[in-house]
Amino acid sequence: MSTFDLDSQPGVVKRHPTRTVAVSWGATRTLIGGTAPVLVQSMTNTDTADAIATAIQVKELALAGSEIVRITVNTPEAAKEVPAIREQLDRMGISVPLCGDFHYNGHKLLTQFPECAQALSKYRINPGNMGGGKRRDDNFAQMIEVACRHQKPVRIGVNWGSLDHELLARMMDENSKLAKPRDAQAVMRDALVVSAISNAQRAEELGLPGDAIILSCKVSHVQDLIAVYRDLASRCDYPLHLGLTEAGMGSKGIVASTAALSVLLQEGIGDTIRISLTPEPGGDRTREVVVGQEILQTMGLRAFTPMVIACPGCGRTSSTVFQELADRIQTYLRDQMPSWRKQYPGVEAMNVAVMGCVVNGPGESRHADIGISLPGTGEVPAAPVFVDGERTVTLKGDHIAEEFQVIVQEYVARRYGSARAATSTN
Repeated sequence: MSTFDLDSQPGVVKRHPTRTVAVSWGATRTLIGGTAPVLVQSMTNTDTADAIATAIQVKELALAGSEIVRITVNTPEAAKEVPAIREQLDRMGISVPLCGDFHYNGHKLLTQFPECAQALSKYRINPGNMGGGKRRDDNFAQMIEVACRHQKPVRIGVNWGSLDHELLARMMDENSKLAKPRDAQAVMRDALVVSAISNAQRAEELGLPGDAIILSCKVSHVQDLIAVYRDLASRCDYPLHLGLTEAGMGSKGIVASTAALSVLLQEGIGDTIRISLTPEPGGDRTREVVVGQEILQTMGLRAFTPMVIACPGCGRTSSTVFQELADRIQTYLRDQMPSWRKQYPGVEAMNVAVMGCVVNGPGESRHADIGISLPGTGEVPAAPVFVDGERTVTLKGDHIAEEFQVIVQEYVARRYGSARAATSTN
C-alpha cells in the first residue's frame, strides 16, 4: 500500500501507482489514474427516458465541475434516449463524458441498443446484479464483449448491498473451517475486494485491455470503506473510484464522505471520487460536485475555484456584514469560474480573505492574495484591503461590499490576465 511520504515535502501526497485509463468523447480525453489528477464525478437523478431533463442536469453538473457524469440506463426507453442526450449535450457545447450505469439487464440493453453503447464513453458494471452461476458469467461476458467492440472503458463496481451471494457464501464457509475464523464483517470486506479483482481479471481474459478497467468497492460505513480500499490498493494497480455509498443527507453525508475519502486520499489511494449526497427536497444536485471539489482543494490536491477564508465570528463581530460579504464573494467567484478558467489561467488557486475584526483580520488578509478586514463591534468603521501582502486602500461607508468586489475583479484581470498573455506569447 502506498502511503503518505513522511520524507517528502510537508503536505505532498505520494500517489498509489496505477494504470492510466482514458475516457473520451470527441476531442475531450479525460484520464483516470497514473499521474492524472484525482477527478470529480457525479450522477444524474432524472429519468433517463426524459432526454431533455437529463441533458439539462448533465449540463448543470458539468458546468459545476463534474468531469464525468453517470446516467442510469435501466430500461429500453432509457437506453433508446441515450444517443439523444449525447446529441443535446453536443449541441450545447458540453463535451463531458457520459458513463452508463447498468444493473440486472445491462447485457440486453447494450446489445439491443448499439447506438446507446456507442454514445456512452464508459460503462459501470455491478457483477453482483447479473444473476448467478453460468448465467452470471454469460451476462458479464456479453457486456465485456460490447465494451471491447466499441472500445469503451469499464468500471467494475462492487457494492456492499449487492455483493455476489455465491462468492460470499463460499468465503464464509471457508472461513468457518479455519482454526481461528475471522468475524463476518472482515470476510465481507475481503469478499468485496476478491469480487472486484477477480472480475477485472476475467474481463482481461475476455479481451478488455487492462488499461480500460477502473475498480470500486462501495460501502456505507467510514471505517469499512477505509479498510476495503487499503486492501484493494495493496492487491492491484487498477485505478480506483472512491465513494461512500448512501452517504446520507446534508451535513451527515458531507462529514461521512469527507472523513472516509480524506484518509484514503492522504494515503495516495483514489483516482476519481463521487460524493453520494441525498439532496434535500428541491435541493441542487450540483452540491455533491462542489463538496468533492472542496475536499480535494482543501487537502491541497487540486485547485478548482478561488478559496474564501472567513472567520467564524464571535462576540466581537455582532454585525453580519462580514458573513454576507464572504457569502457574496464566494458565490461570485464560483459563478465566474466557467468563463474564468479560459480567460485567467491559475485563478483557481487564488485565496481571498474576508475577516470580521481586528484580531486576526489584518494578518489573514496579508497572507491571502487579496483580503479585507472588516470592523468588528466597537472598532473604527473602516475596512483595510490588502493585495499581495500590502495594504492598498481603506474602504468606508455603505458600499464596502460593492467596492471590494470591484477590487477583486480588477485584481483577477490584472494578475491572471497577464498570465494568459504570457502563455499566448510563448
